[in-house]
Amino acid sequence: MRYHVLATDYDGTLAKNERVAPDVLEALKQLKASGRKLILVTGRELPDLQRLFPEHTLFDRIVAENGALIYRPATLEERLLGERPPETFIQKLKEQQIKPLSVGRVIVSTWEPHQAVVLDAIKETGLEYQVIFNKGAVMVLPPGINKAKGLHEALKELLISEHNTVAVGDAENDNAMLQAAECAVAVDNALLQVKAVADWTTVHRQGEGVAELIARLIKDDLMELDEWLVRHYLELGKGFDGATVQISPYGHSLLIAGTSGSGKTTFMAAFLEKLMDRQYQFCLVDPEGDYLDLPGVITIGDASQPPVIEQVIQLLLHAVQNVVVCILAVPLSDRPGFFKKLLTALMDLRKNTGHPHFIIMDEAHHLVPAATADSFFNFPEDFKNFMVITTNPGLISPAFLQRVNIAIIMGELPNRSMAEFASLVTAPMEIPENIRLQKGEALVWRKDQERIFPIRSEMPVTLLHRHKRKYANGDMGPDSFYFRGPKKKLNLKANNLMSFIQMATGVDDETWLYHLREHDYSKWFRNAVNDEDLAINAQKIEKQEQSPDISRKAIFQLIRERYTTTA
Repeated sequence: MRYHVLATDYDGTLAKNERVAPDVLEALKQLKASGRKLILVTGRELPDLQRLFPEHTLFDRIVAENGALIYRPATLEERLLGERPPETFIQKLKEQQIKPLSVGRVIVSTWEPHQAVVLDAIKETGLEYQVIFNKGAVMVLPPGINKAKGLHEALKELLISEHNTVAVGDAENDNAMLQAAECAVAVDNALLQVKAVADWTTVHRQGEGVAELIARLIKDDLMELDEWLVRHYLELGKGFDGATVQISPYGHSLLIAGTSGSGKTTFMAAFLEKLMDRQYQFCLVDPEGDYLDLPGVITIGDASQPPVIEQVIQLLLHAVQNVVVCILAVPLSDRPGFFKKLLTALMDLRKNTGHPHFIIMDEAHHLVPAATADSFFNFPEDFKNFMVITTNPGLISPAFLQRVNIAIIMGELPNRSMAEFASLVTAPMEIPENIRLQKGEALVWRKDQERIFPIRSEMPVTLLHRHKRKYANGDMGPDSFYFRGPKKKLNLKANNLMSFIQMATGVDDETWLYHLREHDYSKWFRNAVNDEDLAINAQKIEKQEQSPDISRKAIFQLIRERYTTTA
């Protein structure tokens, strides 16, 4: 289920002439019965709302005073998000004979045309307060307090994200709430400026419009509206014709496959940045310790301590917290079983809250290997919104691959890799022949479009050096550098950048210069270390400097500047 919460305004939206019709109340009860939650977001003061709307106890949270007060009907608890204005300000408004004038726990409100007097009073008392309008109402609130803020705090209490929320309103003060929600809906009687912000406008007015929205929610979880939610779409890259290639953040399951040095690191860095920027929560399972240094992300587990699943779930309960689950300490033979337990816990969390929004499986052959039957995992039918990353699709369970609806193939001979994927999932594809891709380019297959096309992935804004620690101090395995010399007499292995410096310090000048002239250093930095900037700068030294001592020092300095901090 995508939408776990309906947030609705009261006056002019849920209520008509201050009252909620019986059939609308029945629709609210049906929505609750579907397992979803209700939040009422209103500019009214709480006692006033309770008097007008005795059925307010249907709601899981009430956001009153235009975002300044959170109320829990089940426990009668209140929480203020701001402070009451100073008495000097309130007294100044009273001296101006402003009527009506209402003072709540935080909000001060009146009606047009008193806004000029209110603004003068704010200026004279030196307050940094804001004025919010609502169909003739004039509301004064502390800075940063609005319906979006109140909704956010209410959702935090319910452990649910705005991305799993649909909001409906009718007036100016609803705009912030509508823009914060994943799906913004205006009732038919809404102001034109509100309809312009909304993703969809109901056919009916006021409460009947809310009931219409609820019926669609229960019917198909607003699936038909997804194509209108392009403001949330995530960019994969650019087509060769320059057009942006985007996907919906909901309903897709991706495979990213490519050999080392093909650009998977850059692609994933850019995609993770988008998820973090848009606040879509992810849980990334990391079998090799490649993601230990993602900024703002908490890692559970390391090379000596296996992750505790309960700790992972406790962190993911908070919808804005992303988590890396490092399973370096889990033996290879135990990893599918561990992933099965983790996935069960993640799917339970998704069932109750809608997040994590993406489950990412790096080196996925460690988790769902080809030899493991699909029945071992017992994946639910609605298992989607995942990403699997591997060097070779053939290493992954074919039954699991059947769930993939977008394949992104990078590296050499992508048509062969795509053909292998097609045979594994028994999907008919017209695969281009003899295509050659540059680093950062990919072939993309989309099941919903039944076509294959090339894209160029974009560079991340802040490049996340996924393998930085591994490249500095770890074991790069088959991607290690070998000092062999012009006659191939040597076979000295440097399995990371720091050992490269140690080895290079001791090799003879002839060997060093041989690899320098062959541009082997820049090739290694580019294709194995996946550091294009390091490769470019090293290539300049290879072309311009023939002194073994000077070229050594220059290349060593480049490495130390970029990787010493991860040592």
